[in-house]
This record gives sequence, structure tokens and C-alpha cells, in this order.
Amino acid sequence: MIKNKVIILGGGVAGLSAAHELIERGFDVHVYELKGIPGGKARSVKVPDSGKDNRKDLPGEHGFRFFPGFYRHVTDTMKRIPCNGQALGVFDNLVDATRGEMARFDKSPIKIVTRFPRNLKDLKAMISTFEDSDVGFTKEEKDFFAERLWQIMTSCENRRVDEYEKICWWDYVQADRFSENYKTLLATGLTRTLVAAKATEASTKTGGDIILQLIFDMMKIGSSSDRLLNGPTNDVWIDPWLKYLKEMGVHYHLNTKVESINCKDGAIQSATINNGTETLEVTGDYYIAALPVEVMSGLISDEMLEEDPTLSNIQKLRSHVAWMNGIQFYLKEDVEIIHGHVIYIDTPWALTSISQKQFWKDFDFPDHGDGKVNGILSVDVSNWDGPGILYNKSAKDCTREEIKDEIWAQLKKSLNVNGKEILKDDNLNSWFLDPDIIIPDDMRPHDAVNLEPLLVNATGTWYLRPDAFTRIPNLFLASDYVRTNTDLATMEGANEAARRAVNCIIDASKVDAAYCEIWKLHEPNILSVWRNHDQKRYDKGLPWEIKIPWFIEILQKIKLMFS
Repeated sequence: MIKNKVIILGGGVAGLSAAHELIERGFDVHVYELKGIPGGKARSVKVPDSGKDNRKDLPGEHGFRFFPGFYRHVTDTMKRIPCNGQALGVFDNLVDATRGEMARFDKSPIKIVTRFPRNLKDLKAMISTFEDSDVGFTKEEKDFFAERLWQIMTSCENRRVDEYEKICWWDYVQADRFSENYKTLLATGLTRTLVAAKATEASTKTGGDIILQLIFDMMKIGSSSDRLLNGPTNDVWIDPWLKYLKEMGVHYHLNTKVESINCKDGAIQSATINNGTETLEVTGDYYIAALPVEVMSGLISDEMLEEDPTLSNIQKLRSHVAWMNGIQFYLKEDVEIIHGHVIYIDTPWALTSISQKQFWKDFDFPDHGDGKVNGILSVDVSNWDGPGILYNKSAKDCTREEIKDEIWAQLKKSLNVNGKEILKDDNLNSWFLDPDIIIPDDMRPHDAVNLEPLLVNATGTWYLRPDAFTRIPNLFLASDYVRTNTDLATMEGANEAARRAVNCIIDASKVDAAYCEIWKLHEPNILSVWRNHDQKRYDKGLPWEIKIPWFIEILQKIKLMFS
């Protein structure tokens, strides 16, 4: 029996996820990845020439990994990747982060518990979160923000898409009305560090949904809202994944650039691939474009637009990308800071970090680099456009050395407070900036280029985002810009998009195979009463109301009668 052949363009999480689902259903799968390392934006890299005296090179990353508790698609796939005989495969390489921290300039940090309390220590930490820090919110601010969250929780899906997608987070939380603390912590800080978006541009539908998911995660017994890998990404996830896929029969090609997607007679006929030595025409029955939005937009031809004019929306999405890239600081002595992520709420470059060693229990630090590295502080930079505190320049206008100096200075100003010196200059062994940041000449840093920017969910972009299927019958889309329940440019969104594309191929090919499972975001069942009530109001053209539905009032009165 001749298998249906599927060409997957792009070998990141979306491409790997699509290959995984297809190969397990008997398809002939061929993946073409641009870089010499698998994994796309999720990959880890080796710092070139950092290993000395026969030691291994130090690990670096495009940006650190973050697996919230609400992720279901990508974690389901991880459970099906064999690894060292582990019961749940690669999934068992995820470890819980138990704490989080909001570090501030010249102030004590705000420490939070990121999982449901499992012991007295957790419970005390949760209760003291805001009591032990001078957050400075007024009662009006706390009450108003809680009401804003409640409104999203109890709004129907139609209202979220129709109304909240059109409202930016800044306006939704009415940041202009309140204090600088409110603006910094609850408006600007949340959007910049979570999704690399400005509060004045970020979609309330997307941002609100994700914030609620994190809150729901922390309320679940036995769950953590923050999980990390127990080693460098490729070592403990991507490499075992690719090994499994190749054993299953996937043909995975590295260092292959997609030059064009060739459409004729109403269908895709081939893709032109350059592998560095020759140009090839690859053909298949079906094609999945698992490429970033800025790459895919440049491959959409007039012939493709003639068959599917809505593909022009992908070209419009290209302007809605931002930079979110990482830098690693290699320390002589480890600095844990907190058992989880740190959000540097006041930093003009919107920094977040993780101290890796506490989660990498089996990683042999002395066997890497020059043998003097005993800790890694991995930092993400989410705002490359604002002026810094050292040079008064944006990250895009700095040299690589200035970027390092500026980030280090912002970290120290946030962590070295109240007489504590957590970060010391003489503890810094070396550093590594994401190689996706290309600065051609240190004398002209304003020419900096980011090879892999991140899609930002700005207001109105939901309407531009395509489904996984197109009007071209053998072309499907699997990338983090595709419409998904996840609705965020993440590994989870990419995996869900891949599942949707595979389901379309199963349908189109009429093969006897089960569809990939797709989950909605979790929302407590108890809220369905309010959401159903709001749906009825929405259908009548009425606004959301804070008033409790009449039937809930009756139930509460009955409860009081018998209490």
C-alpha cells in the first residue's frame, strides 16, 4: 500500500509535533528545517568554543523554557516520547517550580507561591505574599482589578472574541486611573513579561485568558503553574524526540532553506529547497507550512493568493512581531534567587530569569566550559525598544557588550536591595547572547537584526490569524500564529496548531486513523452558570453585568436558610 506523503516545512515544535502525529498514523513524513539544530525557537545551543581542556561546550538557549500547568497539547506529546525507560517519557523531565518572585528596583521583592499549598511552609508563604511587601495598592485598586478578572471569568466566549479582542489590556484595567504601582505591576508588567507585548497594544482576550489560566493552575490541588525542564532543552527533550521520530521513519533534514512554495492548477505542486549545495524540488501529497509568520509571509505567491485571498492576512500579521530573546550569565558560584521564575517588574527592558542549576540536578557543570562554571542565570529580554539605565539606549541600539552590561546592571539594581548583594561582578565567569541577534558591526549596532522574532497578540490580530486549513486543498498551516484555543505564540499553541493541521490531512486523505485530540482552556465548571447567563445577555445585545444571576441568588438564600 502506497503511503500518503507529507512535506513539512519547518522543524520546530510545530513541525516536530505534526511529524509525530502523522508518523504514528502511518504517513510518509519528510521535514525540512532551516537551521543545523532541531527544535526551532525551543532549541538549546552549545556556546561555540567554550569547552576547554577536553570539556564540553556550555549550554545556551534562544530563551528559557516555561511549561505552565495549563499546557495539555505539548505535554501530551511529551508523554509519548520515550526517554531512558521513564514511565511518562520526556514528560518526566519536567520539574515543578514552587515559588515565583517579582523583583523591584531598590525595594524588597514580592514572593509568590506558584502551586496549591502542599505544606505549612507553602501556606505561610502564600498568606504573606502581600503582607510582607510594600506593594502599595489601595483598596479601590485591589477591588477594581479583582472585578476586572471576574468579568473575564464570567464572560461568554463570544463576548471575549467580539469585545475583549478589541480592547487593549491597559484600557481594560483602566491603568490611567490608578497609581504608578498599579500601572507597573498589573498593567505594564504582566503583558511585557508574559507575552512581550505593550499593555497599550496587547489583546485583553488573550492576556486575560492566560492570566486566568495561571490563577486556576495555582488553585489546583497537586498542580504547579510553573514547570521547567531538568536540563538543556535539546538534551532532555528535542534530541530524544527526534531520535524517536527517526526510528519511526520520519525523514528529518537539517540546513534546508525553503526558497518557494509552488502553486499551480489550484494546488501545491512542490516546494523548492536549498540545502547549501544544491536546489531541490520536493513533492508530496500534502504540505504543512510549519514556518514562523515572518517567514511564511514572504513565501506566499500571487498564485497562492489567487486560490486563497485570505492568505494575505498572514502578510499583515508580519508587522505584529516583537523581540523576545535570551542571554545566559555563567556564574562561578551558583545564585538560586528563588525556586522558580523571577519577573523584574521595574526593568525598562522587561527582564525575566531562572536560576538553572537548582532544576538541573543531573547536569555535570564541572565537565563544561572552563570547569569554573557552577551556575547559570538564564534571562529573557522582552523589550528591546526602551532606553536602559546605563547608556540610555534601547537594546536594539547597543553593541553586544553594551547589551550584556545593561542587562547585568538592571538585574543588580533589582536584586541587590536592602543591603543584600546577590549578584557580584567578580562572580561572573562569562556570558552568551542568543545568536539570533545579529549585530553586523559593533560600530553600527542600530543595524541589529533578530532572525526569530515572536508574534505578539495585539488587539484585532485574532481576526487576521488563519485556521490550519486553507482553500488550497493540499496546503495546511501549523505554526503559533494559527487560530487555536491556546491563542498565544507558544510551544503549546504550535503543538495544537500542528494537531489541527494533521486532523485536516486525515480528513482530506480519508485514511482510517483517529483524529488528534484537542483541548480547550480549562475553566472551572462552577463558572459555567455565569458564562451561560452572560451568553444569553450577549445574544440579546446586552453588556456584561456584575449582578449575580437571579437563580444563583435563590440558591444562596436556600443555603442560608439551612446553614
